[in-house]
Amino acid sequence: MPEVIFTGPAGRLEGRYHPAKQKNAPIAMILHPHPQFHGTMNHQIIYQCYYAFAHRGFSVLRFNFRGVGRSQGSFDHGTGELSDAASALDWAQTINPEARACWVAGFSFGAWIGMQLLMRRPEVEGFISIAPPANLYDFSFLAPCPSSGLIVHGEKDAVVPPKDVNTLVEKLKTQKGIVIDQQVIPGANHFFDGKLQPLMETVTAYLDMRLANVR
Repeated sequence: MPEVIFTGPAGRLEGRYHPAKQKNAPIAMILHPHPQFHGTMNHQIIYQCYYAFAHRGFSVLRFNFRGVGRSQGSFDHGTGELSDAASALDWAQTINPEARACWVAGFSFGAWIGMQLLMRRPEVEGFISIAPPANLYDFSFLAPCPSSGLIVHGEKDAVVPPKDVNTLVEKLKTQKGIVIDQQVIPGANHFFDGKLQPLMETVTAYLDMRLANVR
C-alpha cells in the first residue's frame, strides 16, 4: 500500500495507491466523508472499499482532500474538493495510461463529490455512492446521470432521511440505459455503526455482478 504524494490545485495531496498487476486494469478512486467531521482516507468504510476494489484487480487510489492529514490547503465547501478529486483522477490516469475504465466510490460528502466528478468525466463507467447526502447538498447536476451505479444507504439514517435518497434515486432512474441499483441496509444509521459487514457485502456483491457482465 504505497504512500503517494501528488500535486493538487491547492498544493500537495496525500494518498494511498494500490497498483494492479495487469497493465490495462481499471482504475478506482475512493472519496472520504466530510473533512470537518473527522473524514479522512483512513475512515473504515473508505479503507474497506479500497480493498474491495484492489482484490478485484483494480488500480486503486484513496487520498485526503485539501486540509486533511498531510494534504495542503483548507476546506473549500466542495468546490475545491471536486478539483482535488479531478486532479487525483488525472494522476491515476497518468500512471495508468492503458486503463480501460474508471470507477468512483464515495461515502457521504465523498459520495456527493464522486457524483459530480461522474458528470464531468465520461470515462467513469460505474459508481458506488454510500449514504449520499441528498438532503444536505444539491444533486440537481445529475441530469442526466451518465453511468450506472449503486446507491446504498441505511434504513435508520437520521442525517440523510431515506425518503430524500429515494427521491434522488427515482430521479436518476428515468435515464434510458442507465441502471441505478438501490440497496437499503436494515437497521443501519448514517455511519453504518455495527453494520459495516452487511454494507460491504452489498458493495462487493454489486461489484462482482457488474464485473461478471464485463468479462
